[in-house]
Amino acid sequence: MARLFISAAHKSSGKTTVSLGLCAALRAIGLTVQPFKKGPDFIDPLWLSAAADRPCRNLDHHTMSEEEIVTFCAKFGAGVDISIIEGNKGLYDGVAPDGRDSGAALARLLQAPVILVIDCGGITRGVAPLLLGYKNFDPAIEIAGVILNKVSGSRHEAKLREAVETYTGIPVLGAIHRSPAIEIEERHLGLIPANEAAEANARIARIAGAVSTQVDIEKILSIAQGAPALPPPAARPRPVLRSTARRRVGIASDAAFGFYYPEDVEALAAEGFEPVPFNAMTDPHLPPDIDGLFLGGGFPETHMEALEANATLRGEIRAAVASGLPVYAECGGMMYLSRQITWQGRSCAMVGALEADAVMHQRPQGRGYVLLRETGQSPWPTLGRADAVVAAHEFHHASLENLGLQSRFAYEVMRGHGITGHHDGLVVHNTLASFSHLRGVGNSPWPARFAALMHSCAEERHGTRRPLTPHSPTNFVPAHSEGEASLCPIARPSTPAIPSAPGQ
Repeated sequence: MARLFISAAHKSSGKTTVSLGLCAALRAIGLTVQPFKKGPDFIDPLWLSAAADRPCRNLDHHTMSEEEIVTFCAKFGAGVDISIIEGNKGLYDGVAPDGRDSGAALARLLQAPVILVIDCGGITRGVAPLLLGYKNFDPAIEIAGVILNKVSGSRHEAKLREAVETYTGIPVLGAIHRSPAIEIEERHLGLIPANEAAEANARIARIAGAVSTQVDIEKILSIAQGAPALPPPAARPRPVLRSTARRRVGIASDAAFGFYYPEDVEALAAEGFEPVPFNAMTDPHLPPDIDGLFLGGGFPETHMEALEANATLRGEIRAAVASGLPVYAECGGMMYLSRQITWQGRSCAMVGALEADAVMHQRPQGRGYVLLRETGQSPWPTLGRADAVVAAHEFHHASLENLGLQSRFAYEVMRGHGITGHHDGLVVHNTLASFSHLRGVGNSPWPARFAALMHSCAEERHGTRRPLTPHSPTNFVPAHSEGEASLCPIARPSTPAIPSAPGQ
C-alpha cells in the first residue's frame, strides 16, 4: 500500500497542482493511482479524479472517526500501485488548537511519508529555516522530501537547492518552474472545477508533463513504497435491499451541479437505486421512471441563464416536488429549487419549488464545519438517537431571502450558519434542501435514510402501502431490519399551491 501525503507550509502553495500532476504522470507510466483529499472539499477532488481516472476519496476528521479514516484509506487504497493524499491548508494547520485535525495528524494516523510543496516566490536562502521549523516542530512526522514550486528560473533553483541541501538534510525531489500553462484559474469558491473547465484534460496533461520532467518520479515512488502496511479493512455485510423492484434516482450532473461524494452515490446504489444522471441546462425532461432526485452543489449562479432557459425541465421539477417525489438538494441544488437567483445585478428564474430567493454576496455567508441538531421535521426517517447531531460542512456566498412565514426546517444549527443562522434544511413536502453538505459516513447514514423514503414512496405510489399522516415521527430502520413502517408523508390536497417562478 504505497502512499504519500502531499502538504505545504500554507494554502495556495501548489499542492493541488503537484498532486494532480503526480497522479497523471504516474498513470501515464501505467500505474494505478488512488487519490485522496483531506477535509470537506469537492473542487480539488474533481481535478484529482480526472487526473487519476479514478474517484478521489475524502478523509475528514470532522465527519469520520480515526478508525474510519484508516479503514477508508485501506479499503480504497487496496489493489492500487500508489495512493496520493493531498492535504489542505498547511501541514500543521487545523481547527483544533492542539492540531488533532491537522494534516500532520492525518499523516501520522496513516503512517504516510510527507512531501512538502514550498511556494518559492520571493525566497531563496530563507527556505532553509522554514523547512527546519517544519522538520523539528513534530519529530514524529516524517518529512521525506520537498518539491520547490513556483521557481523563477535556473539561477533561482540553484540557490534554493543549495540552501536546502546545505542546512536541512531534506531531499529535494524536484523544482517546478513558474508557468501560466500549468496554472488553474480561481474564482469565488476556489479553483474552477474540472467538470466545468473546458480544457481540463489538456491542462492536466501540461501539468503532468511539467511534473514528469521536473520531479524525480523514481524517488517519489521509492519513498511511497516505504510506507508501512495499514491493517486490512474488516469485511462488512452487504445491505439487504428493501425491495427487488427496479428503482432509479435522478442526479443532476453537469457544469452547474457536480459536488457529490462518490461513496454517497455508491451507497444509494447499494440501497437499490440506479443513479441516472441528467443535465439541468440541456435536458428538456427529467429521466423517466425515477423515484427521487438528488441535486448536489455546484455553481448554478455562473450558469443561471442556461438554467432559466430550460423552462420545461424547471416546470417538471416544480411539479415533482409538489406531487411529493422525494428530493434532496444541497447548496447549489437548493438555490436551483428557489424562485430565482440574483447575482451581479441580474436575476434569473429558477424552479420555484421553494418559497425563497437565492441572492449571491461578495463575501461568504457560511463557511466551515457545521453541527446540526435534528428538529423532527425532516421527511426522512429519524435517526432515533437522543443526541441526533449531524456533522456536516458549508461554503456558500449565497443567502436565502424572502422565506415564507410558515417555513419548516429539518435542523437547528449548533455550529455554522445554514439558511437563517439558526436553522437549515428547508422542508417542503418530501423535499429537504439545505446549505449544509452531508456525507454518509460516521453516524450520519443519510443515503440509507433518503433511500428508505424513496422506497416507501415508490411502494405507496404502486398501492402496496398505506400512507401516513404527513411528517409522522418514524424512527429510521436500517435496510437489513424487518417490520419497517411507512416513511412517505404524502402531500394532502389542502396543501397550498407552490408559487410559480418569476416570469412564468
